[in-house]
Amino acid sequence: MGLSFFGLTSNTAAIARSNLFTQIHEICFHGKGGFDWPTVYAMPRWLRQFTFNKINEFYQKENEVNENTSKGSSNKSTLVNSDGTVNRKNWKDVSKPITAGPKTKITYK
Repeated sequence: MGLSFFGLTSNTAAIARSNLFTQIHEICFHGKGGFDWPTVYAMPRWLRQFTFNKINEFYQKENEVNENTSKGSSNKSTLVNSDGTVNRKNWKDVSKPITAGPKTKITYK
């Protein structure tokens, strides 16, 4: 079968079929229940591509936000160092007793 019909050959048919089913799976899985398999399979190619690209954009932006927040959180001070020892400076700041000031009157009812 050396001749191709609209560019599809015996070598590329399996790849095209695999790509189609992978795309359908990704839309159904990452669409979080908004799409079912028969609906996505019956979609026109342009609509399936559009839907796939929009879902892909959403998850890429979500990953960027998560990476930026995780980079920002690494600068926060913690009570335990990365090697498992206690960070004494931060522990002293947290463990200061809370006391009432000299002008504060505490009453119990």
